[in-house]
Amino acid sequence: MDKVIEVDFRLKWQAPVFVRIGNGFRERVDGPDAALEALGHRWPECRSEVYCEAKRRCLEALVQHGSAETARSRFIDAAIAAGVLA
Repeated sequence: MDKVIEVDFRLKWQAPVFVRIGNGFRERVDGPDAALEALGHRWPECRSEVYCEAKRRCLEALVQHGSAETARSRFIDAAIAAGVLA
């Protein structure tokens, strides 16, 4: 457990994604950190392959092993599959 993982919580996407979850109001998601929060706490569907892929790609982007824009694309796919893309 000596390895330190650097995480960039300030990472932002080039364009935000808007979703309607929880109370149904339109919410702006600006990056993988906010996407993980939405996916992990208020997402209506959390068992599909699309959902798991979105979480994986967002986490990879935060620890700088993946692309932020790939994470955004997978988040959009998960939002469409869950019917929450605004």
